[in-house]
Amino acid sequence: MSEADCIFCRIVAGELPASIVEEDERTISFMDIAPATRGHALVIPRTHAVDLLSIGGEDLRAVIMACQRLAVRAKQRLQADGVNLVNSCGAAAWQTVFHFHVHVIPRYAGDPLKLPWTPTAGDPEAIAAAAKELAV
Repeated sequence: MSEADCIFCRIVAGELPASIVEEDERTISFMDIAPATRGHALVIPRTHAVDLLSIGGEDLRAVIMACQRLAVRAKQRLQADGVNLVNSCGAAAWQTVFHFHVHVIPRYAGDPLKLPWTPTAGDPEAIAAAAKELAV
């Protein structure tokens, strides 16, 4: 998919409508059209980056700071009990729009959202082996 075909790039260009809640020189925040909860929004960089592995550091910092501002407003104005930040990097991780974005999902006591896995104790040897491979 080219940048010209990217739905989020088209929102940045003003070619597609969006309920924008904040924008600055690097980011745009807008409401998700298929919200998980009341107030679910997306934060994207204005500059196209496919995913977490390709976004530049300045844009990543700007997106995270915009996420924080939006999370604060969700707590204050929507009375959210908590907030999830969700990013999917790659199709195997459920990424469906290949323009880096972070979901800012207000959470409310009793809402229907669940973790996508059931936390259980891991194998200490497997954890140690993965840690060794990931270490700097």
